[in-house]
Amino acid sequence: MPDLNLSPDVLIIGGGPGGYVAAIRAAQLGLQTVCVEGDVTLGGTCVNVGCIPSKALLQSSEHFEFTRLHAEEHGFTVSELKLNLAQMMKRKDDVVLQNTKGVEFLFKKNKVTWAKGWGTLKAGNAVEVKGRDGSVTTYQPKNVIIATGSVPSALPFFPFDEERVLSNVGALKIPEVPKHLIVIGGGVIGLELGSVWRRLGAKVTVIEYAPTILPGNDEDIIKEADKIFRKQGIAIHAGTKVVGGRREGSRVFVDVEQAGGTKLTLDGDYVLVSVGRNSALYGIDAKALGLTLGSRGEISVDDRMRTNLPNVYAIGDAVGGKLLAHKAEEEGVIAAEVIAGKPVHMHYHNMPSIVYTWPEIAAAGLTEHEVKASGRAYKAGKFPFSANGRARTMGETSGFVKFICDAQTDEILGVHMIGANASDLLAEVVLAMEFRGTSEDIGITVHSHPTLSEVVKEAALAVSGRAIHM
Repeated sequence: MPDLNLSPDVLIIGGGPGGYVAAIRAAQLGLQTVCVEGDVTLGGTCVNVGCIPSKALLQSSEHFEFTRLHAEEHGFTVSELKLNLAQMMKRKDDVVLQNTKGVEFLFKKNKVTWAKGWGTLKAGNAVEVKGRDGSVTTYQPKNVIIATGSVPSALPFFPFDEERVLSNVGALKIPEVPKHLIVIGGGVIGLELGSVWRRLGAKVTVIEYAPTILPGNDEDIIKEADKIFRKQGIAIHAGTKVVGGRREGSRVFVDVEQAGGTKLTLDGDYVLVSVGRNSALYGIDAKALGLTLGSRGEISVDDRMRTNLPNVYAIGDAVGGKLLAHKAEEEGVIAAEVIAGKPVHMHYHNMPSIVYTWPEIAAAGLTEHEVKASGRAYKAGKFPFSANGRARTMGETSGFVKFICDAQTDEILGVHMIGANASDLLAEVVLAMEFRGTSEDIGITVHSHPTLSEVVKEAALAVSGRAIHM
């Protein structure tokens, strides 16, 4: 018999949020688990070059802008404020290191084997792992979970060089504050990283092909966000097509065509291309394996994360859908529990999503235009942060919370927020939605005073015309 370590119960290809969570959950369930990851650290895109470092820079840049613009109204003066970009980047790197080391600790704690190398799935579910030293180890696991993540989409005329033409990776380590950062793509990544550099002093121009920024969000949220971001100083060109671009030394030129046919050339020193991400199937030759893919190259799975291949599962960005770390994590848990024989399945209808601009944007469920298009009778309620006492004490009065509920049953169909700490305020509504709760359930629940959470309560009361402070 082969060494037991080479025939684990579960082998996961990829150590990102989906992969490492799947590994930990599988180990908790008593399954011998191996996780294959070739990067020098665990955590994948999210921890290393995505969620965590971007939020670290967002936090630092928010502190910088607050000190510059709002310190005096709170009664203290900061003279000769200076930006130490190198220190800000060091802090970001330190935060990333703490998180990657944390995942490594959890592997050791749960007795998950980290196979350090790049995995290739072979016929019969054998997995070859090529180590950094060139050595090859072959595993024959009972079950395989593919968690290979995604990569940023590039433009054919603007290949990434991560010096002047940047993906999210390069945009997290620009060595200077850009004079003019051109952002191609008005979605989450473009707006978050654009916000970082704007706060630090860059001119930022966002180009979005769709008629609005943040396409797919509730229309009221989009209008409010567009207004706020423009007021902050971000130039937004929606309904604008990028038709060409080039780099000339330290300058980049982006050719665009606006909806009316007007053509312009934008001149900057950096360009961030954030036009989406594609599933990355590293080490997975789908055609040779007979693995079924979707129309966009994502792996097809059922609601138990099973592919068409026996005992092969897939999770996270590799299976498409909303490319969210928390989605990947939950899919990883489901895959591990299905392997362990538990009667579970994955669903997505209450999946939360966040944009970590300031103010933050948070949502779950259906937008108003989606409910309207379905023909379902509904009622909506909205409450502004400007009418909340805690928001006033914080000086954070922009935005609102909006509920969309079934007209007959009052079941919450969707919730949409733009405002301070919206990312944290969303959780109670998602919990209510999981239990098919109503706006009344939230409206009659006592919320502490003074807190921002009272905006959620008041918005819920507003669905039935009962908001107290409006």
